[in-house]
Amino acid sequence: MPYPNHTIIEFILRGFSDVPRLHILIFLLVLLIYLITLGGNITTFLLVCLNSHLHTPMYFFLANLSVLDMSSSTTALHKIFTLFILKDGTISYVSCLAQLFIFCSLTGDQIWILAAMSYDRYVAICRPLYYHMIMSWRCCVLLACVCWVLGFLEILPLVIILSHFTCYKSNKIDHFFCDIFPLIEITCDDKTAVDLYTYTVGLSHLTASFSFTFIPYVYIISCILHISSGAGRLKAFYTCSSHIIMVLMFYMAILLQYIILALINSNISKKLFAVLNTAIIPMLNPLIYSLKNNDVKLALQRMLKKKNKMLKCSNLIINSIMQNKT
Repeated sequence: MPYPNHTIIEFILRGFSDVPRLHILIFLLVLLIYLITLGGNITTFLLVCLNSHLHTPMYFFLANLSVLDMSSSTTALHKIFTLFILKDGTISYVSCLAQLFIFCSLTGDQIWILAAMSYDRYVAICRPLYYHMIMSWRCCVLLACVCWVLGFLEILPLVIILSHFTCYKSNKIDHFFCDIFPLIEITCDDKTAVDLYTYTVGLSHLTASFSFTFIPYVYIISCILHISSGAGRLKAFYTCSSHIIMVLMFYMAILLQYIILALINSNISKKLFAVLNTAIIPMLNPLIYSLKNNDVKLALQRMLKKKNKMLKCSNLIINSIMQNKT
């Protein structure tokens, strides 16, 4: 039975109700991944902010990516926790549209930040003599602002279209957060405008960002192949390897969640791959950079040493106070 818009004041997120036996396991797994995501990205952000030798364009964009990873994961996963702990899957109509808008915008921001990081690597390897002149702080801040604004502007028209839907077959969304396709599935309004926007603007967005991300690597690879020494080629490739891995993982997750799985009727598969995009990829990003980047590892070691020194000093002060009292 269709629900007129004025009677739809809230939706019910079904979460993983189709696999009730795995509720506890899924909850614990998602919680663990989320905590690692928060811990890893907060650590990366603090390392970049607190270490002056990491105040470079590459790490500036990495700090932006860490903020986006934390924000997108929190936006998508917080209802899983209320669903499991409070047994409450309800979400208001306005909150649902807000969640969809924020998550999709943050995903768009991530795509463009990755493109900006590609441009940074291109300048560093192909134009090393002009690197500091081209990638000035003014340029980096401007690039980051453009990336953030683009992500939010691209999804705004779609959310406006969705907000004008007045008829729903059900108020139950078979997902763990308000995403585009699960919401479209339950509407009985004309979906032509949504489909047109999704497949034209959405694909144009992906094609443009994909081009801006991978075309610089054509020049980077060409430049690396012209380096005479093997050690020089290896060093140049090593500086790009972490970013290449991040980009490939991110685009594969997007491809699986929104294109390939759109052709599959298995809802549980769609949800599991949504977890891949919303939880696992943001968790892996800081791990990839910290494991493959010596600067980050050195900064982390310095921070841990400072923390140990502070703990030792505080223990000495406490011990001296206790001895004076006795």
